[in-house]
Amino acid sequence: MILIAIGANLPGRQGESPLVACRAAAEALRSLPGLRVTAVSRWYDTAPVPPADQPDYINGMARLEGEADAAWLLARLHAIEVAAGRRRGAPNAARTLDLDLIELNGMRRTAPPPPLLPHPRAHERAFVLRPLHDVAPDWRHPLLGRSAAELLAGLA
Repeated sequence: MILIAIGANLPGRQGESPLVACRAAAEALRSLPGLRVTAVSRWYDTAPVPPADQPDYINGMARLEGEADAAWLLARLHAIEVAAGRRRGAPNAARTLDLDLIELNGMRRTAPPPPLLPHPRAHERAFVLRPLHDVAPDWRHPLLGRSAAELLAGLA
């Protein structure tokens, strides 16, 4: 199972809403060779984390099946972001699109090169865990052994 978090809080390159950009990103994932999108979560309106003076985000999750090299997949996700007008700047800055690789078939990778897997902060973020639970209710964090529901219950 491959889990990709999708989020945006700025209008896209063509002025489209963050929701439209997120839906388009979910569709773009369908074109990744050797991978198949099997589920896309509901879309959630969430406050920025950490709190900031910027618009709320739209967040969701896509579940894919197949085999992929982690670096190759991360490069493809970055290409989708760039096509949506993403410019990398300060950490936690507002963005037109953010795609994060949360899970890659149970891979554990805690040191560089990127990506680190599972995503090092996914278990701390409700905006990741809620949509993750939509697409993979039986998922368990590969390092912590806890489900998305258990992790969500433990958040403040």
